[in-house]
Amino acid sequence: MSFTSTSPNVMGLIFVIGFLGLMLLFGFGKLSLSRRSLREIPAFIRLKRAIGLAVESGQRLHISLGHGGLDSPRGAAGLVGLSVIQRVSRAASISDKPPIVTSGEAALAILSQDVMNASYRAVNAENRYDPSLGQLTGVTPLSFTAGALPAIYDQQVSVNMLLGSFGSEVGLLADAAERTGSLTIGGSDNLPAQAVLWASMEEPLVGEELFAGGAYLQVNPMHASSLIAQDVLRWILIGFIIIGAVLKLAGVL
Repeated sequence: MSFTSTSPNVMGLIFVIGFLGLMLLFGFGKLSLSRRSLREIPAFIRLKRAIGLAVESGQRLHISLGHGGLDSPRGAAGLVGLSVIQRVSRAASISDKPPIVTSGEAALAILSQDVMNASYRAVNAENRYDPSLGQLTGVTPLSFTAGALPAIYDQQVSVNMLLGSFGSEVGLLADAAERTGSLTIGGSDNLPAQAVLWASMEEPLVGEELFAGGAYLQVNPMHASSLIAQDVLRWILIGFIIIGAVLKLAGVL
């Protein structure tokens, strides 16, 4: 195998290791983001308020993780949704109607059940856990969407969180949420889905805002550390681009 064919994989591995190293450095080095240093994202402000209102009024929360496979780059968006499930499950553990999670990929569905189970155990409410609330609604984009629609229409849902890898079919879920009058907050790593969400929601998550969900909902201190690591790597990449451009203009490259 030639170096040319393996270099992209090597560079990707170096990037991941470097990012993990920065996260650990900032996390265990007590260099973390404070709440004041986070810029306001209206979607997360409304979401935290809506979670409390839903629990008080006895209504259900719906989290949809999309259909991105964990063995592909699209799985990263679904992992963000899993971290939100942890936060939401703990907050809604005392509710008569616990959250419902829909997924379009088998591994995501299994992980959603495991995260909910762990969240209920953490607050000593494991007897309230129901594995049927983590649902695999379909294994193709359209079948997943068709299977998730009843969760919006029939489960007395007051808040929908569409956090994962979707395609343009996410517009069907957004339309269903609008028809039921429920608050919908969504973000995706897919550009067509982002365009649909921007046009159909009051508070969409744009671009990298999706990946900041764990930090803004205070799921784990490491999520805040990941934001610092993202900023550091962003400035490093910007520096390399500028240096490369200068060297190119100087005729060195």
